[in-house]
Amino acid sequence: MTKTPQERVAVVTGGTGGLGRAVVDRFVASGHKLGVTYIVPDEATKFEDELNLGDDRLILRRVDATDPEAMNDFMKDVAARFGGIHIACALVGGWAGGRDIEETDDVRFERMIDLNLRSAFYTVRAALPHLRESGWGRIVVVGSRAAYDTPAGQGAYNIAKAGVVALAKSVAQELDTLDITVNAILPALIDTAATRKAMPYAEYVNFPKPEEIAAVIEFLTSEAAAVMNGIAVPVYGGA
Repeated sequence: MTKTPQERVAVVTGGTGGLGRAVVDRFVASGHKLGVTYIVPDEATKFEDELNLGDDRLILRRVDATDPEAMNDFMKDVAARFGGIHIACALVGGWAGGRDIEETDDVRFERMIDLNLRSAFYTVRAALPHLRESGWGRIVVVGSRAAYDTPAGQGAYNIAKAGVVALAKSVAQELDTLDITVNAILPALIDTAATRKAMPYAEYVNFPKPEEIAAVIEFLTSEAAAVMNGIAVPVYGGA
């Protein structure tokens, strides 16, 4: 049975970061209840101060998305508090470049797999039983333009993000008889504070804003996007 946005529960991992916060703002405006994870304490403090949501609409918790048990526990707690889960947005990720495959050490490779692929895998896997129980669901994961363009010097990242796209397509096939969709977005560079700090001299005029990408994610989690399943959606604008 479908529900109105005010009755739906959305989980957003990495919800206090640049893109995550823009997605959360969309869900807050439409009345969703929210389970949000964070890692950086300062981001969480700012998040709580600015949103000022009560316990009846928000669970905000420090969760390592690369820890499967922690993610399972978080999903169970959100579902128990709010009566289910309908939407899961796996937004945790990170970039590291500067190495060709031959020069990529095990630590860098594992870090990219952990941050990007394992975090998405564990989030999706933990959410699925609750979406099945709800009878309606939407999942969005974050791939990358690099999963297809595969630029040199960041092989570990490219591989991890290609895995995220494969994850979305695989789960979409597994759920094709249910009213649950799984899609990936493909950003390149996003105009966030972190990007500007890392690339202070870049031209940002054509970089998509977090709120622009959040609008696409909101659509993918809506009733109107029911016909989109297992799709990888470019959201890189002119970046």
